[in-house]
Amino acid sequence: MEISATAREKKQARYAEWLKGEGIEFKSPEAEAKYKGSIQRFIDALELEKTPDRVPLFPLGTFMQTDLYDVTPKEAMYDYPKMLEIQKRFMLDYDPDFYGSPAFIGSGKVLEMLGLNMYQWPGGGGLPDKYGYQCVEGEYMEPGDYDWLIRDPSDYFLRKYIPRTFDKLAPLAALSPFTNVWEIVTVSPQMIPFGIPDVQEALKIMIEAGNEAMNWISQVGAFEADIRAHGYPTGIGGACKAPYDMLADTLRGTRGIMMDLYRQPDNVIKAMERFVPICIEQGVVMADQAKNPMVFMPLHKGADPFMSDEQFKKFYWPTFKAVMEGLIEAGCVPFLFCEGGYNTRLEYLKELPRASTFWLFDRTDMPTAKKEIGGTICIGGNIPAGLLLTGTPKAVKDYCKELIDVCGKGGGYVMAFGTALDDGNAENIHAMFDYTKEYGVY
Repeated sequence: MEISATAREKKQARYAEWLKGEGIEFKSPEAEAKYKGSIQRFIDALELEKTPDRVPLFPLGTFMQTDLYDVTPKEAMYDYPKMLEIQKRFMLDYDPDFYGSPAFIGSGKVLEMLGLNMYQWPGGGGLPDKYGYQCVEGEYMEPGDYDWLIRDPSDYFLRKYIPRTFDKLAPLAALSPFTNVWEIVTVSPQMIPFGIPDVQEALKIMIEAGNEAMNWISQVGAFEADIRAHGYPTGIGGACKAPYDMLADTLRGTRGIMMDLYRQPDNVIKAMERFVPICIEQGVVMADQAKNPMVFMPLHKGADPFMSDEQFKKFYWPTFKAVMEGLIEAGCVPFLFCEGGYNTRLEYLKELPRASTFWLFDRTDMPTAKKEIGGTICIGGNIPAGLLLTGTPKAVKDYCKELIDVCGKGGGYVMAFGTALDDGNAENIHAMFDYTKEYGVY
């Protein structure tokens, strides 16, 4: 199956814009060549038409970079200059093809100001300094809320979900629907909740958090401009989620969604269908802003252990596929981060257009993936976190050799971790990076 001519033209235009690197003030001609060479190497792997010069190297880490330099997750989330200094040191010391944006770490100060309660994090979020952030499993959407969510997702998030998940913003539940503003006579009553002291305090907190967020992103943005000038692109432009994961991760939680599959399956499907255009728009808008076609989608509850194949076919795949198709038609490239195993799901991937997506696998059997879909889809991964953290450099190199020999044959493979690491082992990561560059040459 091929993508439409229009989608291919849009994708090629996005590739060209990504390669151009407009606005980057490169440190040297060598840095510019390095930047564009890394992107072209990735594009060649994605497109399956031309074998790259070597296997692309694309590491993903959350707190791994800072851990390698003995900086705690708390420091990474609260001390922006220290975190960004370490991010730069990691890139210059380890020299991967792409950088992972420190924006994925986030600001502990902003989270603390808003009182986020569905996560814990080091510092003000209740965890020790040395631990990365963790989700607090729960039902943040009540089982009877489906009609409201389906009718108006934005209103539901503003007046129900946000007040439940941010302690300092609980007063926003007192707001009236903004669709009430339909004539002059409704304007004055609509403003009444904004006169409530608790609501005013919540809005004040949002302004303060917004100021802190601007302080944070201005520093992150300066880092990104600098690291690109050194010749390192990012492999992620936009981001969104699969509709099922919007429900199962963000709203209903694991237990809640599992009960809903049996108690109210029609509402689950309707809610996911409602999320499809929202997810597509999120990914496309961010890709437009970043001038980068890659749209990152972390996949969670569709992995092998979470549901049967019958459930995957009915509940997960249809709307997930619809989001991917929408992104592809807009010229974007969905980047699927498959946490867990997708061994029983590979057959579904054959329904996707050729050379339209990138799948980074965690615990999927890679020889099988190469055999089943390697001729039509670019794949990446799956260096195990346990091997990288506790194995030997030789064991890491042996694992990389097998991946390159099997999955790298003919191109269409990207060397990467199986997951986003929170910890690091300098010797083993150097072994992975250096060996890929030496041995993974075509």
